[in-house]
Amino acid sequence: MKQSFKDLIVYRKAFNLAMKIFDCSKSFPKEETYSLTDQIRRSSRSVCASIAEAYRKRRYEAHFISKTSDADMENSETQVWLQFALECNYLSRIIFDELMNLSEEIGKLLNHMIENPKSYLKNADKNF
Repeated sequence: MKQSFKDLIVYRKAFNLAMKIFDCSKSFPKEETYSLTDQIRRSSRSVCASIAEAYRKRRYEAHFISKTSDADMENSETQVWLQFALECNYLSRIIFDELMNLSEEIGKLLNHMIENPKSYLKNADKNF
C-alpha cells in the first residue's frame, strides 16, 4: 500500500489537535470570531497543511526542512493563541494543558524531522 502524509504520526497528532481546537473554539465569544477564533483555527490547520507540503518536498532536503520548519512555526503560533484563550478565560486550565501538551509533542516530532532530515527524505521511504 502506498503511504501518504496522512500516515505520519505527526500529521495524525496535528490533525487531532486542530479538530480539538475547532471544537473548543466553538464556545469562544462572538466578538472573537475574526480575531482569536479564526487565528487559532487557521494556525492549527496550517500545521497539517505544512506537513503535507513537506511530505511532497521529500526529494529536496532544503525544501523539506523549510516546509517542516513552517509547520513548527505554525505550531508555535497555535501555542500563543492557546495562551490568549486561557488568559481570556475561554479555556479551562485542564483543556489548555491537554491542548498545549499535544502541541508540544507535535513540536518535538517536527524538530526531530528538522534535525534528522535524511531519514525522512524520498530515498528513505522506509521511515514514512
